[in-house]
Amino acid sequence: MLVLGLYTSLVLVSLVRQVVSAENHDTRASSCAELVQLRLENTTILSASHVSGPVNVSTPGSCQSQALVSSSLCRVQFVINTTSTSAVHAEAWLPDTWFGRFLGLGNGGLGGCVDYVNLDYGTSLHFAAVGSDNGHDGNSGSVFLDHPEVLNDFAFRAIHVEAVIGKQIVEAYYGLPHHKSYYLGCSLGGRQGTQEALKFPEDFDGIVAGSPATNFNNLQGWSAILGRFVGAPDPTGNPRFIPADLWNTIAAEVLKQCDELDGVEDGIITEPDDCQFRPEAIVCTAGQTTGCLTSAQIDALHEIYQPLFGTSGDLLYSRYDPGAEADGDAQAFFSGSILSFPNVRENNL
Repeated sequence: MLVLGLYTSLVLVSLVRQVVSAENHDTRASSCAELVQLRLENTTILSASHVSGPVNVSTPGSCQSQALVSSSLCRVQFVINTTSTSAVHAEAWLPDTWFGRFLGLGNGGLGGCVDYVNLDYGTSLHFAAVGSDNGHDGNSGSVFLDHPEVLNDFAFRAIHVEAVIGKQIVEAYYGLPHHKSYYLGCSLGGRQGTQEALKFPEDFDGIVAGSPATNFNNLQGWSAILGRFVGAPDPTGNPRFIPADLWNTIAAEVLKQCDELDGVEDGIITEPDDCQFRPEAIVCTAGQTTGCLTSAQIDALHEIYQPLFGTSGDLLYSRYDPGAEADGDAQAFFSGSILSFPNVRENNL
């Protein structure tokens, strides 16, 4: 009975919190505006205003000019001075109806763009969400040159300060601390999530670190080599080049060979590491000219689906995962051009 009573009390507290939030909607604008007076360590609140969604709002920086706000919320824009030569610009979106959960967001690419899509997604699910520019504006690495502290923000620090200051803003606005905190990021955001788990495990109760772009330097080299396997940068007349339509054939064969490795045919390769793809199954036979690959193209696939080793035998990067070729973004590797990020080579990152 004691356990049931405690649980019931917690549920009621949660419900009251939500009802109070909804009933005091008209006071949210003034409560939100008062956040500009908030004093936090090395932090300046640039603006705080209540937004009645759905509506598009203007955004700072060079990445985009506007963003969708689906839910009514308090939008707080702030800057954290991480050192005397570096700063992180961030936004906290605080929904009118809050379930007590905090969501920190990562970045993508070379990571100087606030993730407005997931700020909107998170707040639509009643998370108090915070995202930052990762310490610089735009998806370019040029700013890293001769600015080591900006690079440190990018490498590990931005998400940490975003979480620390973001949680303080959340508590100041709602008058209650969060009860659970989570992180969401993919690619660069996945690497950021991994760094958080290693360096600042107290920041989040749960971390979704999708497709982490770890070992960034070797990742760039591996990406270029994948293109070279199919003839990049100029595949014209190269017998190893695989046109885009044939990747559909490859994807179907990978799924055919590896879907049922987990005992269930469900269109999903549950564990790509268990998949030992045999491309010879789709080699062209005598008289066959469509829906199959030549021996040269089969050789290219063998190289793509194996780990990349250096000249001394050291592992440089793991293999291309079977199943990944079904993703529309796969053509970034196999279109015949070398995949690159702006200014990566110029800055030797």
